[in-house]
Amino acid sequence: MGPHPAVAAIRLAVRRVLHDILDECTRNPDERPRNPGEHSRPPAGPGRIPEAPREREPAPLVLVACSGGADSMALASALAFEAPRLGVRAGGVTVDHGLQAGSDLRAAEVTLRLRGLGLDPVEAVAVTVGRDGGPEAAARDARYAALDAAAERHGAAAVLLGHTRDDQAETVLLGLARGSGIRSLSGMAAVSGAAGRYRRPFLRLDRQTARKACMAQSLSVWDDPHNTDPAYTRSRLRHEGLPALEKALGKGVVEALARTAQLSRDDADALDAWAGRAEAGVRDPDGRLECAGLHALPPAVRRRVLRRAAIDAGAPAGSLFARHIEEVDRLITGWRGQGAINLPGRVVARRQGGRLVIRQG
Repeated sequence: MGPHPAVAAIRLAVRRVLHDILDECTRNPDERPRNPGEHSRPPAGPGRIPEAPREREPAPLVLVACSGGADSMALASALAFEAPRLGVRAGGVTVDHGLQAGSDLRAAEVTLRLRGLGLDPVEAVAVTVGRDGGPEAAARDARYAALDAAAERHGAAAVLLGHTRDDQAETVLLGLARGSGIRSLSGMAAVSGAAGRYRRPFLRLDRQTARKACMAQSLSVWDDPHNTDPAYTRSRLRHEGLPALEKALGKGVVEALARTAQLSRDDADALDAWAGRAEAGVRDPDGRLECAGLHALPPAVRRRVLRRAAIDAGAPAGSLFARHIEEVDRLITGWRGQGAINLPGRVVARRQGGRLVIRQG
């Protein structure tokens, strides 16, 4: 008798991602993260005694980011099952945000659960959450910084995240509410981060599938009270907003939003590629942007060129909003001699002699 359907579904999703990671490591062996302390041997040369052949490269390490909740515990269990069958090493990291009493004890408990699944290495990382961008954004920034550091420390080829189709739907609605454009509507990518570090195997699976998989395997899970706290925007959306949409529009809203994310991502990727090619054609020999050339571009492409130029000049991407780019765009499309536009990061955009100059200070 085979595994429970939910267990089979999560294992298949993880197996596919592990195959992708193995294929990439095989195609690009020189770019594979090395274990700490692992050094390449100097080549043999004149007068040098050839060394014995190098030992076989160790199997790639894949970490799972686990909070102890149903989604990440289901992911950890699937990784623990599939990794040894594919010759992959599997480890885990849990991040203690320090936002709740006893969070250190829960983090220690999660590490015990991960070790009980057979994962190694496993560690808990404590972080300090700042205030920039609000509590949810600050916690996210601290978490990803800790995961990046853990991946570097252990030489991991990838870090798996337990975001589900429901999380994707919520992300799309949050982007829609901000009015941030098609890139925001594209939600979370299945592969993201530097060199494709982060992988999200469950974006096509719903939250209930992960929970059922935990129940079928008798896995203990921790339900974060923040997920039901109405003080948090995502919590209100999850427990009030989405149910109201499903009541008004019928079932299938989550699936439709997830499809919207994928379609929006495809469109945004195509427009970004177009903007990258167009940018070279609107710069003069000194590297300044020519206003006439910018004006001739479609608005969606032109604004991407402007956004990229602002980020290159030092504007933080996370603080650069649509309204900022619209103001800079008016220097091209609605020029009436207006003054400079101040952007985040002390970046200033101004029009000078038919050129657009974007720089700090």
